[in-house]
Amino acid sequence: MGQAMRRRDFIKVIAVSAVSWPPAARAQQPTKVPRIGFLGLGPAATQSSRVKALRAGLGDLGYVEGKNIAIDFRWAETVQQLPEFAAELVRMNVDVIFASSSTLVEPARQATKTIPIVFATHADPVGIGHVASLSHPGGNITGLTILLTDLVSKDLEMFKDALPQVTRIGILWNPTTPSHPPALKAVEAAGASLGISLRMVPVSTVGDFDGAFATMARDGLDGFLVVSSPVTVSQRSRLAELALAHRLPGIFENKLNVEAGGLMSYGADPEDLTRRAALYIVKIVNGTKPADLPVEQPTKFELVVNLKTANALGLKIPEPVLLRADEVIE
Repeated sequence: MGQAMRRRDFIKVIAVSAVSWPPAARAQQPTKVPRIGFLGLGPAATQSSRVKALRAGLGDLGYVEGKNIAIDFRWAETVQQLPEFAAELVRMNVDVIFASSSTLVEPARQATKTIPIVFATHADPVGIGHVASLSHPGGNITGLTILLTDLVSKDLEMFKDALPQVTRIGILWNPTTPSHPPALKAVEAAGASLGISLRMVPVSTVGDFDGAFATMARDGLDGFLVVSSPVTVSQRSRLAELALAHRLPGIFENKLNVEAGGLMSYGADPEDLTRRAALYIVKIVNGTKPADLPVEQPTKFELVVNLKTANALGLKIPEPVLLRADEVIE
């Protein structure tokens, strides 16, 4: 009996700790298949890379959808629909809710104080009160953060390095994204130190995009910075089209925006963070409490430049910036 108990404890440790063992050694077939509730915003097709990354991360740990884990997807078309879908996942009594960013975490948090919630690209979990601290989350919410308040300042600095001539920049931000107000304070401070005049331009839905770009063009702004939110990523093609049509260069935090035709981005790889979030999910379904899982930060930030877009806008990106880039799209 003692040996059997020790062996079971040993197996549990392997499953929870994510050491570099082969998947078969780590993933145990539970008596009940764990269910992940995936709370998403925007058309599912625009989030396919994020879903693929989560499945890959789970697969690395030996968990295969339809075999020994299940994923229930709920895709909201608008932010206003998120509370309804979050409540639905809670009624289904899923084992974990995956809610990638602050926009998605907030309705999930309001729907449950007991079901664990895992995020992958939360901009400021401490600043808006979703966790007590990065090292001790303290509640039912944990995951990985992109530390947006630090990132937006660096974005502005990178943009100025790439385009030294810019002096007036529009800041596209989303009033429905909980983490954006503290980020705006950080970017205002960065603008003042860099001698850049900033114009705050709110965009909550894709319907706001046309008016926002018309306003920036009319006011003679030199470019724009997008404070990332689910809508600016899911509607990345439309953003790129408008930027080209109005001949306005922009910097983003998500490289998907640059792959869609945006000029440049600086930030953590969201797909890598999503893949890493799978470890949190696996640890939780194997018994670890979210309160005991410290929030992790990105280990790598990438600078991506789209030279095709630069050429289309008639811009010359300085050679030092191109040399510093992790990826250049030609």
